[in-house]
Amino acid sequence: MTQVDVLLGLQWGDEGKGKIVDVLSPQYDLIARFQGGPNAGHTLEFDGKKFVLNTIPSGIFNEKTMNLIGNGVVIDPIILKRELDNLKKAGHDPVAAGKLVIARKAHLILPTHQLLDAANEQKMGKDKIGSTLKGIGPTYMDKTGRNGLRVGDTTLPDFKERYNKLVEKHKEILSHYEFEYDLTEKEAAFFEAVDFIKGIPHVDSEHFVNGYLKQGKTVLAEGAQGTLLDVDFGSYPFVTSSNTTTAGACTGLGIAPNKVGSVYGIFKAYCTRVGGGPFPTELDDEVGETLRQVGHEFGATTGRARRCGWIDLPALKYAIMLNGVTELIMMKADVLDGFDTIYACTHYEHNGETIDYMPYDIISVKPKPVLKAIEGWKTDVTKVSKVEEIPAKLSEYIAFLEKELEVPVKYLSVGPDRVQTLVLN
Repeated sequence: MTQVDVLLGLQWGDEGKGKIVDVLSPQYDLIARFQGGPNAGHTLEFDGKKFVLNTIPSGIFNEKTMNLIGNGVVIDPIILKRELDNLKKAGHDPVAAGKLVIARKAHLILPTHQLLDAANEQKMGKDKIGSTLKGIGPTYMDKTGRNGLRVGDTTLPDFKERYNKLVEKHKEILSHYEFEYDLTEKEAAFFEAVDFIKGIPHVDSEHFVNGYLKQGKTVLAEGAQGTLLDVDFGSYPFVTSSNTTTAGACTGLGIAPNKVGSVYGIFKAYCTRVGGGPFPTELDDEVGETLRQVGHEFGATTGRARRCGWIDLPALKYAIMLNGVTELIMMKADVLDGFDTIYACTHYEHNGETIDYMPYDIISVKPKPVLKAIEGWKTDVTKVSKVEEIPAKLSEYIAFLEKELEVPVKYLSVGPDRVQTLVLN
């Protein structure tokens, strides 16, 4: 029996997971998204075209690969329909090709979930989490509160009654906010989209994935967001609402822990974050702005400017430990091409101590990064197509990271296109 390989982000999301899943997908029979919702924005570029996927797994452009939206994902039918409509217009129709299935146990995002999200952020004011306002948090709250609606419910004769019951609950909550809304248009679009997704095969993801394994087929679990946004182990409360770690792949697809094979951990050559919360290496200056502009660090889903800073090794070590990472993938090396000197945070100064781990009170007591200066490579690496062409200083940077993190860097990305990806070892 084969195992499920896992690919996930090691920072605060936006590491470039979509591109790498697309690159790796020819090696796999099934790509399975295991958590998160349409707050994800997985960007893929090839043949001069750019695609942003919010819910659909990033293996969708490989003709031989099946794609599963797993039970740990929360689905907005409106956004999923829009995604598929846009793909069809661009000449890609995974539904017609029979290359997309949805877990019956995946929960649905209702229009009122989005209203609750917006109302809560509005009330919190300057203390807001920085939600993408997609209704993700309220949907997961209903899931854990045992009130939610699932994809499989859409085929039941009393679905509309179940929907109305949950909406009434949401309206009661909204009545306690100073928040105006009109559901009419969104609700009509919701039910139209629900009818649409009924035409996509619904499966029990736990049987579906394990069936692939029993047949000796290859499976890659695709994560969304990043480890430092995990609801248990991230920078709480400035986190997402799901488990973004390897453990989340087990519950988000229905696989046993001993079925996990290789774990690919993706990180940028620097670091970014969207929304509120701690960011020890943040550069709120001209250097940070340069990283933002050169790296095009604006949200694929929201368009929001990302906060930028130097790479954070204590945070990366923490993420590697939590996930059991076996291979690293370094993204966006090209963004650092123009720097004479780059920096890496090796430790924090925190409460009078020098530490190399993320402290519990990182929210209330901001740690000061201890930075190591590293000579830049001052070379345009976007044209590099062979390992032998990698600049010596970039190779030295990679070797430094491998020594510090104690995990090999297997892939190096030197540009946004799928072909700008080098296999190092």
